[in-house]
Amino acid sequence: MTTYTRAAERFALYTPEFAADPHRVYRQMRDFGPLVPVDLQPGVPATLVIGHALAVEVLHDPVRFPADPRVWQQGVDPGCPILPMVGYRANALRSAGHEHARFRASNKDALDPVLLHQLGTTVARISRQAINRFAHTGEIDLLAAFVKPVVLNSISTEMGAPPELARPIGESMAKVFEGIDAAAANELLMRSLDALIELKRARPGQDITTRLLQHRTRLSPEELAEQCVTLFGAGYEPLKNLIANTQLRMLSDQQFGGTVSSGMLTVREAMDEALFTDPPMANYCLSYPPAPVNINGYVLPAHEPVVISMAAANNDPALGDPKLRLGNRAHLAFSAGPHACPAQDASLVIARTSLEELIDALTDLHLAVPAADIRWRPGPFHRALQSLPVRFTPIAQLPEH
Repeated sequence: MTTYTRAAERFALYTPEFAADPHRVYRQMRDFGPLVPVDLQPGVPATLVIGHALAVEVLHDPVRFPADPRVWQQGVDPGCPILPMVGYRANALRSAGHEHARFRASNKDALDPVLLHQLGTTVARISRQAINRFAHTGEIDLLAAFVKPVVLNSISTEMGAPPELARPIGESMAKVFEGIDAAAANELLMRSLDALIELKRARPGQDITTRLLQHRTRLSPEELAEQCVTLFGAGYEPLKNLIANTQLRMLSDQQFGGTVSSGMLTVREAMDEALFTDPPMANYCLSYPPAPVNINGYVLPAHEPVVISMAAANNDPALGDPKLRLGNRAHLAFSAGPHACPAQDASLVIARTSLEELIDALTDLHLAVPAADIRWRPGPFHRALQSLPVRFTPIAQLPEH
């Protein structure tokens, strides 16, 4: 048997060099097979699953690969910058067994009443409002001027959060994802979510937060806030990345350049390709085996993180030629198994609608810098742009209703 996590060579997932070209590193990793020794942070070892078949097996096996990190966490420095991303939380993402089922039910029941058609109408209006703020300029950072406000306003509308609470939630979650002042950012995040819950307790509405408050599982105040971490905070960053990564692909990839706006390819097809190639969460879906696991001829140690590389698994050579997958949606970008994202449909509506509104309004949108100069934010988990500078011909104000 082989124990990968004790190998002398580990791949560092937290460096700017990895963020600059992760696919080159994934190709190097394949020499190790489908399981690869990595460091999530200096001194924080893990096993990265890069084979598609093995990733699917792990994601569908919550007994050998539960998502509860509490035993592992006992040996981790409380100041570890990625701890808010991987440590225990009383929510569906970081729990197992009956606890997970309880939290999952509350999340699903809070999301189910969201009307996707109505959500699309709301996102279209929010998108046009954002475009009108920069329509006269001709040059902007699309990530800052369009993607961030559209995603934040769309999610906060569904959560019932006013702008004065939505802004700190979005800003703090971005820092948590990147490991920048993560402990302080997490504290601000939880304070803001607590304030949102108290607001909805006093003034309930037709929104996700109110439905969580009223759910039959009778979540505690801490549990309520932690469900909002996944439904609001964790939804914000990946959705931003999905929209920005798709837009970059449409502006820089010859397969898509000009073809979406001309109607030859749909926005959804461009999104699917981005979800395969650069999924917004590239390496995540952590589990923590409670005992040594013999899988595929390799032994993984107990209580050490096992991380699914959605990006590497999606591009596993065993899946065949990526050029032939147009229209294929069998990617792992939204995870799979009992921890699959419950907000997938709503996320796709927000992403697709916002991109369609942008393309319809700015028909000659193009990158303001060479594609090679686009920079990515470091971090072991996300695939996130630092900025997306674009140019376009200024336009008149759009009708917003």
